[in-house]
Amino acid sequence: ALRVSYLRSGGHDPAILDQLLHLQLEATVLEKGTAGLHRGRRMAEAPPAVPAEPPSTGTHGLDAALLAVELENRRLEDELLALKVRRERRADAGSRAAQRHTQELARLQAEVGMLRCHAEQTRPWLHPAVCPYPVAHPLPP
Repeated sequence: ALRVSYLRSGGHDPAILDQLLHLQLEATVLEKGTAGLHRGRRMAEAPPAVPAEPPSTGTHGLDAALLAVELENRRLEDELLALKVRRERRADAGSRAAQRHTQELARLQAEVGMLRCHAEQTRPWLHPAVCPYPVAHPLPP
């Protein structure tokens, strides 16, 4: 739960993820050891009718291999979650950037429209002083 919380809050430091994985391994070993002690106490309290077989080393090896595979699977799940979180953040950042660009484009287009309107209003029109003399004589009435 701590590792998932760390990843969801944006944590991605490999050293911290490794420490969290190590802590989880220790907790799992302790839990299995405690469960084994409880089973051992129950066996001591009520002796079995059939003599117990000595624990085989093959079972311990399989437990260790299974634990290693489980831990690797969890590490990969954490890595996958971290990648998903990063991808979502990039998508959010991309959509925010696109929204900012759209707003900026709209602002610039409005500014261009205002400048065009202003230019049309202040455009110098030909005043009579520019052409003081008529090009042709006036026609008789």
